[in-house]
Amino acid sequence: MSTDTSPQSSTDDSSTDVLIAGGGPNGLMLACELSLAGARPVVLERLTARAEENRANGLVGQVVRVLDHRGLHERLTGSAEPPRPVPGFVFGALPLDLSAVEDNPLHILGVPQRRVERALEERATELGAEIRRGHELTGLSQDAEGVTAEIAGPGGPYRLRARYLVGADGGRSLARKLCGIGFPGVTRDDTISRSAHVAIPESLIDPATGGLDVPGYGVVPPFMHHRTEHGLIAYAPFPGRPAILTTMEWGGSDRSEPPPMSLDELRKSVRRVLGVDLPFLPPEGEGPHLLRLLTGGNTRLADRYRAGRVLLVGDAAHVHSAIGGPGLNLGLQDTVNLGWKLAAVVRGQASEELLDTYESERRPAAERVVMHTQAQSALIAPGAETTALRVLFGELLRDPGNARHIAATMAGSDVRYDMGSADAHPLAGRFAPDLTIEVDGGAVRLAELARAARPLLLDFTGDAAAAKEASGRQDRVHIVTGRCSGSSHGVSALLVRPDGYVAWASSSPEPDEGELGTLRTALTRWFGSAT
Repeated sequence: MSTDTSPQSSTDDSSTDVLIAGGGPNGLMLACELSLAGARPVVLERLTARAEENRANGLVGQVVRVLDHRGLHERLTGSAEPPRPVPGFVFGALPLDLSAVEDNPLHILGVPQRRVERALEERATELGAEIRRGHELTGLSQDAEGVTAEIAGPGGPYRLRARYLVGADGGRSLARKLCGIGFPGVTRDDTISRSAHVAIPESLIDPATGGLDVPGYGVVPPFMHHRTEHGLIAYAPFPGRPAILTTMEWGGSDRSEPPPMSLDELRKSVRRVLGVDLPFLPPEGEGPHLLRLLTGGNTRLADRYRAGRVLLVGDAAHVHSAIGGPGLNLGLQDTVNLGWKLAAVVRGQASEELLDTYESERRPAAERVVMHTQAQSALIAPGAETTALRVLFGELLRDPGNARHIAATMAGSDVRYDMGSADAHPLAGRFAPDLTIEVDGGAVRLAELARAARPLLLDFTGDAAAAKEASGRQDRVHIVTGRCSGSSHGVSALLVRPDGYVAWASSSPEPDEGELGTLRTALTRWFGSAT
């Protein structure tokens, strides 16, 4: 169903499988996942149209491969080429050279958030999700059978019944507050960040790096935080878009209230950070143009991700510094982890116990993001002690092993899910490698087989023993037999969950009864009993 802004009756007694409060990237991705898995979602979004301002300028981490699994990477890039890891990035305003790192886990997709939201909304609509713009959750109650939501719509207040409700309504989540879920953490008010679209004179562009060649200072490299003893500056010359210039200063403002944001305020901030003037110009072309001032920040983690039939995803469950761009990586992976599990429970294919694995798997991922963003914040702070720490940390990052560890942390691939008895294999609990399988005379990537968001059992053994073991679950598990082309990553068979994580794997040419027993256990644990 297409986007709906029509009035709703105050006596609306309709119902749906899952009600999603919040139509940002996380809410829309969850709607896609639920629809793919056969559940009926309704999305409530208080805004009548998508916001034009970009809260993020790209995606960093494993989420890029997740989007590839759903065919969304191709939609966003316009290319059928699979994602490739980047040769370098930045951590705490220090360069992170990944060119010598084997099995580099860090992927980046430089697409602005509003394009991501548009693609997700189009996909959710194609899949039949109902999106109600101009509708906002105002209250809720729940019982043993479901949730009754109080909603304010264009035509007045009304109620909607749902089996489950998911709060994807941001850091100030009303769904979280209505359920009494705590949101402990810390608030800091000692920083001021200023960002704006600008035009840079061609004479100030460094031909070697594409960064800024600032008279009297030197080069400010592009697309990375650049620290001085007085603050932070970042220059992002995105192709086809106005460049973004950002500063961050510590100590707050010397006035009771920060000055109103303007290009002149940004100029003054640049001078304080660099010690010299940067003669930039107002952005060209039609807006809206970015002009943003942020003070302080929050680091908070919900004390639980579920209260009865209400669950939280994205910023409703965790907020943290945006340094390193982890937000969409963390939030969108929340939704992909939850979507198939929630749909299985709604459709009667799994017990509610399956939902307990959502928090047990995703909370450690959020804790890791909180840790590394706080570490990066410490590395960019002013002071001689921080400068000394940066020298030492920079030396450590030159070691490829250390660089890979940091890259895996930023990608989110350092978190391994508990797969129980199937944990014996090194791939179990990890995101599946992008294998290429020769089947029916052609070659297909694992990511392409994952487009329907169904569980996958891939069997490359000679006797197809693993495939036979899963034959009673063909209504739920897509079974593929064939030959692995190119690198097999040492596997002969693997079971992949809809979120892309390996639930079981074998490296034996002919898995023995013990291994097949753990496969049976994994199939039952995640996808129910055989029919």
